[in-house]
Amino acid sequence: MSAVLARARPTLRPMTERDLSLVASIERKAYPFPWSATIFRDCLRVGYSCWLAEVDGLVAGYAILSVASGEAHILNLCVAPEWQGRGVGRALLDRLVFLARYHRAQGVFLEVRPSNVAARRLYERAGFLEVGRRPRYYPADEDREDAIIMSLSLGLSPDVADLDPV
Repeated sequence: MSAVLARARPTLRPMTERDLSLVASIERKAYPFPWSATIFRDCLRVGYSCWLAEVDGLVAGYAILSVASGEAHILNLCVAPEWQGRGVGRALLDRLVFLARYHRAQGVFLEVRPSNVAARRLYERAGFLEVGRRPRYYPADEDREDAIIMSLSLGLSPDVADLDPV
């Protein structure tokens, strides 16, 4: 008999400097080669779209999007290990794709480790396609790991700019 995790209903809100120590703590739990709090602080400082997903007042995940020159780049999307598989990642991904459309990006790009099967599945289910590889992109315990480059082409609806991004 297998246990089924209940789907979470996350509330999404912009990340602030007050959130950085918690975000960095989740990053360290989720990844063997985590971003530092300084990197997250820099993302806020330069104006990237930085979002948190909260469930019952607890931070369950976060995501960071950069948009420039008609392209959007998902720089980081992370779900705390205890919240994985419960819809938090999809809620964050949907928010980032909405924001990319709002800013009239023609497509969304990201890099993902080939070994991160759950993340690849999330992106594929959302319509992302593999468009290339970056050899030896990620640090790994032994040597380095390639990155799979994925892309989602966006069809803009004429009324998307009238929507509130927050």
